[in-house]
Amino acid sequence: MHTHLAPAYQDSADAKAAAAILRKCVHCGFCTATCPTYQLLGDELDGPRGRIYLVKQVLEGQTPTRKTQAHLDRCLTCRSCESTCPSGVAYGHLIDIGRKLVDAQVARAPAERALRWALKEGLTSPAFGPAMKLGQMLRPLLPTALKDKVPAKQNAGVWPKATHARKVLLLAGCVQPAMTPNINFATARVLDAAGIQSVIAPDAGCCGAVKFHLNDQEGGKVQMRANIDAWWPHVQAGVEAIVMNASGCGVTVKEYGHLLQDDPVYAERAASISALTRDLSELLPDLVAALRGKVQVDARTLAFHPPCTLQHGQQLRGGVEHWLGQLGFDIKITGAEAHLCCGSAGTYSVLHPDLSHQLRERKLGHLNTTFGARKPDLIVSANMGCITHLQSGTRTPVRHWVEVLDEALS
Repeated sequence: MHTHLAPAYQDSADAKAAAAILRKCVHCGFCTATCPTYQLLGDELDGPRGRIYLVKQVLEGQTPTRKTQAHLDRCLTCRSCESTCPSGVAYGHLIDIGRKLVDAQVARAPAERALRWALKEGLTSPAFGPAMKLGQMLRPLLPTALKDKVPAKQNAGVWPKATHARKVLLLAGCVQPAMTPNINFATARVLDAAGIQSVIAPDAGCCGAVKFHLNDQEGGKVQMRANIDAWWPHVQAGVEAIVMNASGCGVTVKEYGHLLQDDPVYAERAASISALTRDLSELLPDLVAALRGKVQVDARTLAFHPPCTLQHGQQLRGGVEHWLGQLGFDIKITGAEAHLCCGSAGTYSVLHPDLSHQLRERKLGHLNTTFGARKPDLIVSANMGCITHLQSGTRTPVRHWVEVLDEALS
């Protein structure tokens, strides 16, 4: 798909990058078959191919409208279309550029601006933890819509104190320590049992995804640079990997090298950070070898929901269910629409609750039939956002897979 850049974009690095991505698109439409919003709405402009045309029109000088902005906003950035595309179109990068160009020309309503500002500043603020604690104290009194966003308080247990020759960095994250702290503690305990020490750099914070995907791209990059600065002494000291137990953070950190490629100060280090980053599931072959014989597996059935950021963003499929199966867990992936998004998608469930809830119910319906007529005892996933979103729609416990492995070890 050739794009004739308008004069205003002739010297724009973003526009040139978008045009290069567009050249790979052959209009085939395979992407529409795996797009969640197209499946729900049936509108070409709410599918990847339609959004690609909208971005192309903007690059060629057509003035975007509020309608253009709304179609781009409704994209979950799940990147399922990238897994389907036979031509290798980097749709995720294209939609980021398109949103940036459109938002520069289309003003949002004051209430919408306020909500987006509150999300990008509030979720990544040091005040989020105390606010979540207060919300958990008042949880029984909260309205249902707000209660869905406030999980019950967890007892995370004890962080292991042993020192090991093998060391990895963990990203504590911005939201996860307050909402689901047991995921980090369980990760540290599982790695400790395998002879690997988990190290958290205290100055590392949000991975940058929240601000970046709410179109504060420069604010997101500030957070990325801060993480690189916090991690770099540990990288120089020889940590073997930077391990992510939230696949949404993992896909972002793996793209630091791309996102900061034009930064003369950080480009080289960003590329090194991306190369060192691993999703926790990528350590499972080592973990299984070290933990075999230490795990006491019960008879519970586990339905695995692979987050979009794992299966599409990082192109990691099959690892969790295969390796946990090797340890004796009865774990399966649903045979129906496992590729489709659950509707969480970062802040999407707040900004587009109707579509998000439709996708959640559709996903839970399929997860509940993973083992035929019998519902699974547990639903497991690999991303905190998916876990809390799915849990808000079901009484079946929804956990991170590493928490279940941690329980089997203890």
